[in-house]
Amino acid sequence: MTTELKPRTSEVNGKLWGSRAQDWADIQEATVRAVYEEVLEQLAVGGRTKFLDAGCGSGLAASLAEALGAEVFGIDASDPLLEIAEELSPESNFRKGDLEELPYKDNQFDLVTGFNSFQYAGNPSAALAEAKRVTKPSGRVVIMTWGEPEGMEAAQVITALKPLLPPPPKDAPGPFALSDEAKLREFASSAGLEPLEVFDVESPWFYSDSETAVRGLMSAGTAAKPIEVLGEDVVAKAFAKALEPFEQEGGSISIDATFRCLIAKP
Repeated sequence: MTTELKPRTSEVNGKLWGSRAQDWADIQEATVRAVYEEVLEQLAVGGRTKFLDAGCGSGLAASLAEALGAEVFGIDASDPLLEIAEELSPESNFRKGDLEELPYKDNQFDLVTGFNSFQYAGNPSAALAEAKRVTKPSGRVVIMTWGEPEGMEAAQVITALKPLLPPPPKDAPGPFALSDEAKLREFASSAGLEPLEVFDVESPWFYSDSETAVRGLMSAGTAAKPIEVLGEDVVAKAFAKALEPFEQEGGSISIDATFRCLIAKP
């Protein structure tokens, strides 16, 4: 009998993504709201939809689905983020757990989404295979990742921090590893899913000022380790420098960002 040595999501990400949960909920998660809305519209989420957001974070996507009348479930590795999600969507069902071992029955959901979550799992392939397992044969799985980084302003901000980032878990894709459509489709196929449509969604990042933008960027789990190792001031200065080209008249910040979504069926 062999033992799986790869870390699970809660071991890798629970503390990282929950370290600045309120800033994530108040500032950063809204930067991808346009993607959530587009996915929910394309999949016709409504009163008959049983929906699971795998890696639900502070629950913005869940709240949008709940407002559409869906029966909503969410799972995440972070207690602080889940507490916010429960306050935002009191009628939804949230649980703490691993994406690699979802606490749900086979063929349970009409739609399972992984909004920038599968690639950050301790074991991405296992996480996606679990999403397939809990999806009905007639249902759909959606993988959201970053769009192509070339020419994307948000990618410039992310890569500006690259020298400060810890190495990702072994075999785990980096932020843009799934941006290539062929690799994204291959990732879905490797978990036993049949890739269908791939589409991009523009979701620009707007902040009232540079200080707010830095707080939002520092709330991401990918910034937690650099902050822990190098200190808050070093990371904050790196982000502030990267944001300078995107400052508008009056001090607001506007950054173009594109995300890529793949719809797949079991």
